[in-house]
Amino acid sequence: MVERGSVNAAAMHTAINAVQALGRGFDVNYDKRLLYCKGVAGSKVVEIDGEHTRDLLLAGGILLPNVSRDIRSSLDPIGRQSSGVCTFHEMVEYFNQNANLSGGLPLGSFNSAFSFTGSKHIDAAATKTLSMDGYYIPLAKVQLMRSPLVLHENVIRAVPTFWDPPSLASFIESFGTHVITSVTIGGKDVIYVKQHQSSPLSTLEIKHHVQDIGNQRFSDKEGHMSSGPMKLKDKGGDSGIFNSQGIYPQPTSAPYLTGKEDVTIIFRRRGGDDLEQNHIRWARTVQSSPDVIEMTFVPITDLLVGVPGKEHLSRAIALYLEYKPQIEELRCFLEFQIPRIWAPVQDNIPGHQRKEPVCPSLQFSIMGQKLYVSQEQISVGRKPVTGLRLCLEGAKQNCLRIHLQHLASLPKILLPYWDTHVAIGAPKWLGPEEQDSRWFEPVKWKNFSHVSSAPVEKPETFIGDQSCVYIVTGAQLGVWDFGSRNVLYMRLLYSRLPGCTIRRSLWDYMPN
Repeated sequence: MVERGSVNAAAMHTAINAVQALGRGFDVNYDKRLLYCKGVAGSKVVEIDGEHTRDLLLAGGILLPNVSRDIRSSLDPIGRQSSGVCTFHEMVEYFNQNANLSGGLPLGSFNSAFSFTGSKHIDAAATKTLSMDGYYIPLAKVQLMRSPLVLHENVIRAVPTFWDPPSLASFIESFGTHVITSVTIGGKDVIYVKQHQSSPLSTLEIKHHVQDIGNQRFSDKEGHMSSGPMKLKDKGGDSGIFNSQGIYPQPTSAPYLTGKEDVTIIFRRRGGDDLEQNHIRWARTVQSSPDVIEMTFVPITDLLVGVPGKEHLSRAIALYLEYKPQIEELRCFLEFQIPRIWAPVQDNIPGHQRKEPVCPSLQFSIMGQKLYVSQEQISVGRKPVTGLRLCLEGAKQNCLRIHLQHLASLPKILLPYWDTHVAIGAPKWLGPEEQDSRWFEPVKWKNFSHVSSAPVEKPETFIGDQSCVYIVTGAQLGVWDFGSRNVLYMRLLYSRLPGCTIRRSLWDYMPN
């Protein structure tokens, strides 16, 4: 057991840290934890009156000395709160409203709560509904009341006056994206329910399940075990224990949702003694061991009225919050945020049709029309390719052609390595092996045209070549002639980029 004096000291420590966090910078791509505040302890990005202070009394008899008159305390009601059954975007807005923010970009606290990847498009496409049911024990809410908030001069001076990725990344890393305006301490015990797209359960069924699980978990029965890592029996697979990040399957005493129904149930607590499994006994420990359970913010760019360069910082922060690159990769990410164009350039003169060359064709059924395939090589020189698309062209819209999206200019970060004066050697075309039928997939019927789905990679890129990397600068479609079973394939043009190495490689995709 922890001694009473040390418990009170822990509560005092949390309260002091909560007050000191007000006015500090914060990166909302991270979870709502004080350890993610920007700067050293006590540093602020906004001005706070430090001359006029008084003692501030919080719940539980916590008396904080020398608190600025710009800071007030209040107390929210204790009780159970439920979000209802929401869509992905509705739950994002629910979290944002709790943080006093507008917009539909997922916060770090949202992604952390539901164990999402952080890729909004992938997460939303995989999610059918989201639900929350929790019991909240707020002990105190400390809030920055000064209006209007004024940024410190050193923060304003750090705003780049033009689009300068190193300076913009440095600003976000130093000061964050938002300013903390309130911190609530106490405890919360929350059930997060994530229904996947493949789940057959109706909204009403999910609603009733969440209510039943909450009724079981927040039961006032002393003997009810309602927390801790527990095994989930899954009819469709092995049971497992998921407690490495506070992610637990449902308690065995709760209504049973199997893995077959594709519903993930996550239990998370903040504050109190989490070794105490029973909810009621856990709740009694919150006052002596509170934690941060909520924070509100104001965008740092809202405080840059009339400051030169505000538009560049606003754009950089918006891109960072939407795509969520790693903070250490933010500079490189911003370097590549330049206009993109498509090649080849389209001729939009009415009535002027490009003359079709002699092309190979594909046929997907015995009576189906032929689809001709342009084998034109599309290359863009020393400009990284950022996208591909297939288009139907020609007077009859029956000719398949590949287009490349690429950067309109070379990012400054690549100029020393890839400018026109740098020798890089001849680019190399690479494609799949013609004999490797493992990757041949029929489009409609197996006796007619197929598509090769083989990945096209530059081997040197993946074997630790420290002298250079290869990036895509061109593409070409082709057709292997096997009689009625012609096979469509793609080749890529790789250009050498000397003096660079690959930091991380991954396969990405856009969900349907």
